Amino acid sequence: MKILAISGSLRKVSSNTVLLRAAIKLAPPGVEMSLYEALGDIPPFNPDLDDLDNGIAPPSVLALRAALQAVDAVLISSPEYAHGVSGVMKNALDWLVGSGEFSGKPTALINASPRSQHAHASLMEVLRTISFTNVIEGLLTVPLAGRKVDEDSLAADPDVAPVILKTIQALVQAAQPQASTEA
Repeated sequence: MKILAISGSLRKVSSNTVLLRAAIKLAPPGVEMSLYEALGDIPPFNPDLDDLDNGIAPPSVLALRAALQAVDAVLISSPEYAHGVSGVMKNALDWLVGSGEFSGKPTALINASPRSQHAHASLMEVLRTISFTNVIEGLLTVPLAGRKVDEDSLAADPDVAPVILKTIQALVQAAQPQASTEA
């Protein structure tokens, strides 16, 4: 079972990225999680540069699409900027609207701030538009605002770790029927 973790933040010390790194540490046996770290390399969406019929797009976009094709599920943690999803996350998702890599892909959203309600709703709407599979059990907010944390302390935190693990398990459960039909 392969899960791609995507942070919507480019900050060097992002609580959303730390949360995903903790999830990677908590992945149970048989679950391979990786962090997609090239979101900042994706150029602004331009449909003129995207020839879906011939598989032509900027190399960073093709790399994102390939990363998504290679996994069974996706785990996203994205901050809220100006009551919306981060620009880099929205931009990446715009490149995926017509290409199909997200279609039917079990996806869970986790968030590092309970104040990110607008971004969460915005991200849900964008993901619905590109036909993702919503994993309700995977939706969670881990209030990290103002806390100095790293992935090791989060993975060991008795309040946080079980919630992250439950999200991963929900993703695995949602992806298992899909993975077995693709095999």
